[in-house]
Amino acid sequence: MNLKVRRAVVKDIPKILDLLVQVDMVHHNGRPDLFRAGCKKYTDEELCILIEQEQDTRPIFIYEEDGRVLGYAFCMLMDYSDEHVLSPIKSLYIDDLCVNENCRGKHIGTKLFDFVKDYAREIGCYNVTLNVWACNPTALKFYEKCGMQVQKMGMEWVL
Repeated sequence: MNLKVRRAVVKDIPKILDLLVQVDMVHHNGRPDLFRAGCKKYTDEELCILIEQEQDTRPIFIYEEDGRVLGYAFCMLMDYSDEHVLSPIKSLYIDDLCVNENCRGKHIGTKLFDFVKDYAREIGCYNVTLNVWACNPTALKFYEKCGMQVQKMGMEWVL
């Protein structure tokens, strides 16, 4: 069995799009008032730009097994060196992490998360951050199991 985490390439786009729909449906099922069913966060064209032009600041990592894309981590490099209030650090933000719903429980998410942490360390980041929707308690438990701690909370009042 050939397993690896690597940078996304253009040929991965169809499988990434399938996974994006899975993520959307988790969020839609939890908050149908906010998320439309069956949508994707990015178009083919936007993914192409991210992969071909923005991999230094917005890397996408793929978990691949025997040539099949089973998960991804979309990341964003955040540089706070010019901030007035925040410490001048670099941070790697995980914008989206997904494991194919048919492959969950096989530690693919942990391997992706560990890869992202190692990458962040290599490029001199202070921390790795992400947001978790309250309607996704499975993700929250996963990130807590990975050792993440609450940094801040977003709150709402629905009118």
